[in-house]
Amino acid sequence: MRISVTRVPVDDQDKALRFYVDILGFREKRDVPMGKYRWLTVVSAEEPDGVQLLLEPDVHPAVEQYKTTLRDDGIPYTFFSVNNIEAEYARLSAAGVTFTQPPVTRGPVTSAILDDTCGNLIQIVQLS
Repeated sequence: MRISVTRVPVDDQDKALRFYVDILGFREKRDVPMGKYRWLTVVSAEEPDGVQLLLEPDVHPAVEQYKTTLRDDGIPYTFFSVNNIEAEYARLSAAGVTFTQPPVTRGPVTSAILDDTCGNLIQIVQLS
């Protein structure tokens, strides 16, 4: 058994696709029409056959409240690993990404938290 797809709820699939591909550097994997919405996934450019991230519409009322509560409490919805957090922080900041937490080192982990523009906080993490 292995993880093939995980999800992040987004308030706008087109906006999310632009942010996750054009800014974060993921690659579009699947875009399948499903009525009003799409099965829209991206993958890491470093692992194009790896786990897919579903950019899922946040239309269910429970999801909206969950996202809002996490965001209001400053809790990231999910985490992405990076090889060089200082370089990613500089690159993303230069691209206009808003960070709610700059890189902070705690033991063997350095992390930063960014706003994905789609209603979520995302933590990037570098393990030492």
